[in-house]
Amino acid sequence: MKTIKKIAARACQTGAKALYGSIFLALLAGCSALPEPPQRATVYDFGPGAVPAAPAPQGMALPPLVLVDAPDIHDGRQALQYRLAYANAQELRPYSLARWSQPPAALVQQALRERLARERIVFSPNQAALQKPKDGRLPGVLRVQLEEFSQVFDAANASSGVLRLRVVLADAGMTGETVVAQQLFTARRPAATPDAAGGAKALALAAAQVADELADWLRQQGR
Repeated sequence: MKTIKKIAARACQTGAKALYGSIFLALLAGCSALPEPPQRATVYDFGPGAVPAAPAPQGMALPPLVLVDAPDIHDGRQALQYRLAYANAQELRPYSLARWSQPPAALVQQALRERLARERIVFSPNQAALQKPKDGRLPGVLRVQLEEFSQVFDAANASSGVLRLRVVLADAGMTGETVVAQQLFTARRPAATPDAAGGAKALALAAAQVADELADWLRQQGR
C-alpha cells in the first residue's frame, strides 16, 4: 500500500513539474512573439551651416522685399522623396524611414530668407502688412513656388538632388501688384552616397545654389 502511495506521489510531482514547465515555455513563446518596436525615422534639415548668415557690407544694403511662399506641392508631407529615372522617372517615391524636419517648401524658403537677408531686410507677408510706404513705395514682392525637390537616381548607385523653383518679382502698390519679372531656377547636385543621407545633403546644396542664383538675379533686376 505504501509503495502505491509513493508511486502516486511521484507521479503527481512529475505531472506538476511538467505542467509548470509547459507554462514556462508558453510564457517564453509569448514573449518572443511580441512585436518589436517600430524603427524611428531619421530626421534631416539643411544643417546649421548650409546657408551661413553674414552681415551686409556697409553701404551695400538693397531695397527690402516681401518673401511669399506658395502652398507646398506635396501638401506638407515631410518624407524624403526620390525618383528612379532608370525605371520610371514619373513615379515619385517616399523613403519609409527618412523625413525632413519641416515641409520642403518651408526649408527652401528658410534658405532663401537667410541668403537674401545678408543684403537686405526680408519681410514675411504679416510683417509687410504693417509697413508704411517709404518715399511713396511699398517693399517689392517675391513670390516663390517649389516645383521639384527630390533625389533622382540615374542608376542604382548614382543619384542627384534636384530642385526646381519658380519665382515672380512684383512691385507692390496701393491698388495691387505689377509683375516685374519671373524666372525658373533649377539646381542639380550629385549625391555622395545612393541613400537618404546622400540625397538630403545634395538637396541642401541645391537649395544653397538656388539661393545664391536668386540673389544675383534680383540685383540684375535692380531690386
